[in-house]
Amino acid sequence: MDFRLSEEQQMIRDMARRFAEGVVAPRAAEMEATGEYPYDIMNRMADLGMMGIPFPTGYGGSGGDWVGMHLCIEELSRADVTLGGLLDVTTSVVGQELFVFGTEEQKRRWLVPIAQGREIGAFGLTEPGAGSDAGATKTTAVANGDHWVINGSKQFITNIGLDNASLVIITARTNDASGRDAVNAFIVPKGTAGFSLGRKYDKMGWTHSATHECIFEDCRIPRDHLLGKEGRGFAQHLAVLETGRISIAAMSVGLARACCEASLKYAKERVQFGKPIFSFQAVSFKIADMAMHIELARTMYLKAAWLKDSGMPHTLEAAYAKLFASEMAERCASDAFQIHGGYGFMNEYAVSRYFKTCKILQIVEGTSEIQRLVISRNL
Repeated sequence: MDFRLSEEQQMIRDMARRFAEGVVAPRAAEMEATGEYPYDIMNRMADLGMMGIPFPTGYGGSGGDWVGMHLCIEELSRADVTLGGLLDVTTSVVGQELFVFGTEEQKRRWLVPIAQGREIGAFGLTEPGAGSDAGATKTTAVANGDHWVINGSKQFITNIGLDNASLVIITARTNDASGRDAVNAFIVPKGTAGFSLGRKYDKMGWTHSATHECIFEDCRIPRDHLLGKEGRGFAQHLAVLETGRISIAAMSVGLARACCEASLKYAKERVQFGKPIFSFQAVSFKIADMAMHIELARTMYLKAAWLKDSGMPHTLEAAYAKLFASEMAERCASDAFQIHGGYGFMNEYAVSRYFKTCKILQIVEGTSEIQRLVISRNL
């Protein structure tokens, strides 16, 4: 078995690392503190082709693969996990759903600008009464002549508040020709009459992710904005969420690396009892465990991404990677906080930001409990 990255994958990783270290990291603390939306950074990401890595060049992409995509997400998340989340949503979930299930016209109209990074996509599944029980969707879409009329709301929708967000892909309940209840997926362009944004969420982390509630009040979209086959919307969403889970694992590895590197640097500089605290096993063993778990988590997400690139089933592997990596990231953030002592509680130290950010990785794209459910049902 060959674990070596291809030349192209190494180039993507190295490009993303240079960009993250040189452009993103110096502004990460400021962006988190102010909630600034870094449009200039997004534009540079687009210029580097980051949003379109796994898509064919004919659809505005770079012609790469999902291994390369997730190496890029890891490197960005090491500097700023929110930008890793931007790629997760717009590329791994929205872009992929358009690519796999969209018509040729939909791909040309919607996927191309997203893959090019000129526009950003949002994904609407969660509702006030439908979180982990995502099948409990209450939003409805009723056929009316040449249109669908949508009513309902979606919550916690990442990216939708960005000025360059162009659409949200949502699920809504419909009745088919025989009157049977079904869930379909729809493309709802931003700016459509009847589609408005509710409040911007005041979050403890990911402050610059432009997360809002989406409200649909007699929102009319053309019939050709149905995405995929009728009655398959929920299944389509779940299919692309498998890739989203790999992306969350890659984000978790990036965050954990940041925790480990900050802890190692601090432990070698901080002197107590006449010597650097890294010389004490109580500290050095924590950092050793971080390094080991990071390596394991990376291997897990790379395997899942490789399986996807190979066209092989990866439901279990994606769930394994997401569950292990996200819980590992929380342990690394907690240990980094502990190693820094009181300084870890200070906003001027990056580990305080990592600690506030890590927990959400166990929630998005399916909670840890849902991952255990997926795993147990597929054994």
